[in-house]
Amino acid sequence: MTPVLPDDHSQLISDLSGIVSDYPYVDPEEALAALAGDAADALGRVGSPEGRRERTGYTILLYATCWYVASRVFNKSLFDSYMEALDGFRATLDPDECTCPADSHPSGLDSEYGVSAGVSLLTGAGRAVFAGDYDLEDEELAAFDCEGFLADLADQAEDHVRDAYRSNFGRVDVSYLDAQFVRDDGGIDIVAMQEALRRSWENNTGPVALWSARRWLSGQVRDEERLGLFLCMWMGIAQSYAGLPPSYTRELAAALDTVDLDASCDHPKHPWSTADRFVQSRYRAVVHLYAPEDHPDTPVPAELSARELWECPVQYAELARKAQEDLQGWGVMCGGED
Repeated sequence: MTPVLPDDHSQLISDLSGIVSDYPYVDPEEALAALAGDAADALGRVGSPEGRRERTGYTILLYATCWYVASRVFNKSLFDSYMEALDGFRATLDPDECTCPADSHPSGLDSEYGVSAGVSLLTGAGRAVFAGDYDLEDEELAAFDCEGFLADLADQAEDHVRDAYRSNFGRVDVSYLDAQFVRDDGGIDIVAMQEALRRSWENNTGPVALWSARRWLSGQVRDEERLGLFLCMWMGIAQSYAGLPPSYTRELAAALDTVDLDASCDHPKHPWSTADRFVQSRYRAVVHLYAPEDHPDTPVPAELSARELWECPVQYAELARKAQEDLQGWGVMCGGED
């Protein structure tokens, strides 16, 4: 009989291929959590031929999908599940058992090919289908089961997930920005912060926003610097279009929570409303505010330039609400309550 891939495995290939190609049509977090759970269950069967086939398939699948987990999902429990499953498989693998000729290990296992290979190699029927689809000889198919090959995949995947875990949930060091933003007299150089925000190609928006939030929360800010510091934080958030991980958002949210959202005033309009549509307009408004002689051009009209309007608590509240909406949007976009 012609071997056929089980229907549920065909669906799994389809679901995971959509995820790794970044066009998921199932809930990625739910699907990847189920994958990690199935992999953990297979650990108890590694001593059997079926279990060794599953070890190969799940190791490849965890490797092929770890890049998506690291860059698209912000859920600690999923990271933990991946690391536990990879740890478990790695403990059963001995690279010294590898007797393969040089350069004979499979290559190109990332993305959709890795998903197809991993799911197919879980079962005997799937292996037959996979070998026929890719015209593999017996020794080429057997190379997927090599313990040295699988150990290398597990090590790479676990290192990647652990690095992403630290980046997403650990404490980010932005102390190097002190040298750029703190003047010799201890004050803050708002213009230098704006110049850093302009250099978006250096991925400065997140670090500038986080540095601003920490400075704000520490209280190490003079009265005349508070507005500029807050605007730099706001701009760093607004211009981080792809969102920032929890390692950033925890402190950004804490800084925004210090703003009184119930403030009221009689002003019909505030200065930032004339400058917040374009990045260049924002930059011109802030640098003019803090260095008008060096930066005379500003989008803010004279009738809205009074410092009283700039410092109005209602403007702070309006800005804080918008920034909080951005943070909430990142949470929805990335998934995961964390």
